[in-house]
Amino acid sequence: MRRSFQVTISILVMFLICSHTSARSEAQKRAMTFLDIIEMRQCWGGDISPDGKWFIYSIITPVWSENKSGSDIYATPIGGKPRQVTFTKDRGEYSLNWYKDSSFFAFLSESPENKPQIFLMHPDSGETRQTTDDEYGVGSYGWSKDYKYLAYLGGDPGKRQIWIMPGKGGRAGKITAHKTFINSFIWSPDSKKIYFTAIDYVDSIDEERKVKGFDVIIKNAAKIPSHIWEIDIDSGEERRVTGGREYSIIEFIVSDDGTKLAFIGAPTGRYSTWFDNEIYMLDLSTNNISRITDNSTWEGNLSFSPDSRWLAFTIEENEIYMNLDKIYIAPTDGGKTKKLLGNFDYDGWISHWNAESSAIYFTAAVGVNYHLYRVSIENDEIEQITNFGNCVWFFKDEDSGKFIIAYSDPENPEDYYCSEPENFNARNNWIRLTDINPQVKDLSLGAYETIRWKSIDGTTVEGILVKPTTYQEGKRYPLIVQVHSGPAISYINYFEASSANYVHVFAANDYAVFQPNYRGSTGYGDRFMKGALGNYFRLGFEDIMTGVDHLIESGIAHPDSMGIMGWSAGGMFSNWALVSTDRFKAISSGAGVANWISLYAQTRFACEYYLQGNPYDNWEHYIDLSPLKHIKNARTPTLIHFGENDSVIPISQGDELYMALRKMGVPTEFIVYPNTGHNVSDMRYQMVKMQAEFNWFERWIRGKEGWIDWEDLIDTLEQD
Repeated sequence: MRRSFQVTISILVMFLICSHTSARSEAQKRAMTFLDIIEMRQCWGGDISPDGKWFIYSIITPVWSENKSGSDIYATPIGGKPRQVTFTKDRGEYSLNWYKDSSFFAFLSESPENKPQIFLMHPDSGETRQTTDDEYGVGSYGWSKDYKYLAYLGGDPGKRQIWIMPGKGGRAGKITAHKTFINSFIWSPDSKKIYFTAIDYVDSIDEERKVKGFDVIIKNAAKIPSHIWEIDIDSGEERRVTGGREYSIIEFIVSDDGTKLAFIGAPTGRYSTWFDNEIYMLDLSTNNISRITDNSTWEGNLSFSPDSRWLAFTIEENEIYMNLDKIYIAPTDGGKTKKLLGNFDYDGWISHWNAESSAIYFTAAVGVNYHLYRVSIENDEIEQITNFGNCVWFFKDEDSGKFIIAYSDPENPEDYYCSEPENFNARNNWIRLTDINPQVKDLSLGAYETIRWKSIDGTTVEGILVKPTTYQEGKRYPLIVQVHSGPAISYINYFEASSANYVHVFAANDYAVFQPNYRGSTGYGDRFMKGALGNYFRLGFEDIMTGVDHLIESGIAHPDSMGIMGWSAGGMFSNWALVSTDRFKAISSGAGVANWISLYAQTRFACEYYLQGNPYDNWEHYIDLSPLKHIKNARTPTLIHFGENDSVIPISQGDELYMALRKMGVPTEFIVYPNTGHNVSDMRYQMVKMQAEFNWFERWIRGKEGWIDWEDLIDTLEQD
């Protein structure tokens, strides 16, 4: 009894100590800020040494005070701690590749004049040697398969050619004298040839007329085709591999046995689009080209099997636009293409082949999580490999045979790990390689919860709730509804830290954040994804609002303190909320459609798919689904954002909405981001977007004064 009592007391004391330590540790954590979002670091590629002992990678570090990013190289002994090996604040390092014996690696380093050069570094000593001094900077580089040579693109970008040097560095010489500049190149598997792409000719008259002031823009101008050539390393002889005006090469790969070449060809017709791209296969021994696909949809993810008997690729099921992405395989010796994942009701993206060429590993989003699967190419039998969810991607390093895993969950930004196949589903057995954002451990984060509810038609819908950092059971909180873009994507269980979805900043300020995966989202099957067809907003909007009602009924959301925000498709749904309900106190709409008819002429976007037909045959339907038609219903204060040069949803859509709201007397502001396309990438603009948006909600939901605090924004430059 005495022993038991002493043990109990010891446990109690330890519990109190641990509880106190935990509380103190949590109290020391601070709220996430907008500057934390801006300064999140990212990995810029990585490579495992062929001997499997090292992992090298580059980290992009934003420098807020200078409104630019720099990058440095880090090296991690497998099983050891990462260490920084370059310290160049005025330049960036990227494109890292190991030499065959793992004694050194190559990388590109930008000069202050943005003229990248190739450097070689020994990971142990840190000894570094510059091996190119190209006047215009190196475009890209690559070792021959036997590592005898190192080739790179050099010279004037308008006349760029291929240069080679010894594999360990040394004097370089130009080996091509092609009549036009070279875009890209790949070494042949036997290291005897280089395949490269180049446009067929330069339109000198077109160039001259622009110089002479005749610089008018001709819409859908004629396209100059780009084709594949080869050069023999020993003789220097060039040979055309593909030709003609039927297509232009935009991507190509070579089989491991060197007998086949697969490429994606884009039609050169003046009015063709990327929908018209097709996959082709070239037999290098006979020069015979066979067309693998014949459709009007997207193709990609090209991958030859290790035994070179199969070409795998991804296209929409039955080759129909916006169907689920399926994996297809085509025999390289001719024959019928075979579809895989026939009974799999989700998208599949190729990760890698198994060594025996009998199965393909692929990643799929299922609900709010990503998983790894394996499919047999013989019988289409599918096996789920991982089941712990979150966001996980697997990459096979061909030289070392090891596997790299990119992993993120709601509490951990993306980092890289190493694993053997038998441990893919055992996270505790992974070897951690990176710690890209260690500062996150000091931040107080909102807790994620996956929630489900029934929509009006009885369909089960799923989404993510991010709770306030000070969440208390039974207390109601202001709710921010974040509507994702796409709409054919989904919110998933990974770490959110971007100017689009800064959930932890909201959570730190006592907001709950709701991220619904509404009808039209991926990860829930073909029928769910196509739920938006024909009637773009109805089912999706019902899914969103029934989710809001679910959170109100659950006692989490305050019904009188709600806002809605989104970008692209999320902006479209925000605009629809503007004219469909007065339940929200504030709206932030980024790059959202106001008028489907004018949008069709400006970009076509995916109008014909989502609205089922063109406006000339379906005029009233286009009008009915345009928020502008219903603008007299608008009551909610609305903040509008657009990139000045957005070609996906042009700024004129914002102009139409802004004018209408002003005429209706609805409180509105319109922010235009100069020299910006569909996504806001400039740090200053990201900061303005977040602060303006957050304060818009604070003003109209909580009644706080002020909006954009320019003095505060300027002060942050000095605080960094």
